[in-house]
Amino acid sequence: MRHPITWLDVFTSTPLTGNQLAVVHDADDVGDATMLAFARETRFSETTFVQTPTVPGADYRNRIWTMPGEISFAGHPSLGTAVAVARARGVEHATYVQQTHVGNQPVEVRLEGDSARASMLQEPPTFGDEPPSADVMATAGLALVEAHPYLPAQVVSTGEAQVIAPLRDRDALGRVAPDLRALRMLLEPLGALVLYLVAVDPDDGSAHARSFFVGVDELIEDPATGSAAGPLLAYLHQRAGTLSLTIRQGEEIGRPSRLDCTWAEDRPRVAGDVVVVADGHVSL
Repeated sequence: MRHPITWLDVFTSTPLTGNQLAVVHDADDVGDATMLAFARETRFSETTFVQTPTVPGADYRNRIWTMPGEISFAGHPSLGTAVAVARARGVEHATYVQQTHVGNQPVEVRLEGDSARASMLQEPPTFGDEPPSADVMATAGLALVEAHPYLPAQVVSTGEAQVIAPLRDRDALGRVAPDLRALRMLLEPLGALVLYLVAVDPDDGSAHARSFFVGVDELIEDPATGSAAGPLLAYLHQRAGTLSLTIRQGEEIGRPSRLDCTWAEDRPRVAGDVVVVADGHVSL
C-alpha cells in the first residue's frame, strides 16, 4: 500500500544539515519486518512509523527504528515526527502526546512553512553504572589523560540508556577514533545505545559532543542525539546544578546541529529547529 512520507532534518534550520529522519504516516498496516527493511533502505540513523495509539492519553504512537532494529525512545525522531504529524493534520501550533515503548511524552510544535521549532519533555532520569574511564577512553581511541579530571563516565537514561563520557577539552573530541568491536563490548553489557563523548563547560551551559553507536556490523556517528542530550543535562544538573545547556554536535561529519536543553519538572526538556526536505509517498 502507498503511505505518505515526510523527510526532515532535525536540530537544524538549514536543509541537508542536522539529523535526517524519514516519517511514514498511517502505518497501522505496516509489519515489523517491513519497518526494519525500510529503515535499512533509508540508512538514516532512525526512521519512524506513525500509528494509532494503543494507550489512553496519547495522540499517536511513534515506532522508532534504527538499522539494527526497533528502539524504545529517541530524541530527534520524537521532534521530527511531531512536526510531520502537525503538517499532515494542517495545524501550525500543537502540543501532542506521543506513545513510545517507555511511556507517553508531550511534544510541542510550532510551524512556519517548511520550518518548525519543537521541544519535548523526556522521561525522569535514571543513573546507572560508572564504567572505568580507561575502558571508555580506549573505546574512543583516546588516552586515559583525555578523560575529564572530575566528571566520570556514567550510564544515564531519560528513556534510552546512554554512556555519558566527558572529556578534558574540546581538542580531545577531534582526536576521537572509536573501534567498532570495543564499542560493542562497552555498550552491550551496560544496556546502552550510544557512547556520547562531550566537552562541556557546566558554568556557561555549553557543550560540544560526538555520538557513536553500533549499526549493522558498522560503527555509526550520529549528527545529533536528543536522547543523549537529555541525559547529559540530567548528569550535569545532578553534579553541577546546571539548568540549561546548548550542545553543538555533528560538525566533524559535515552535519552541524544545535540541541537546546532546559531543566523542567524534574526532567530535561530538549528542543531544536526542524526543517522539511521533502514530502511524498512510499509503497510498503
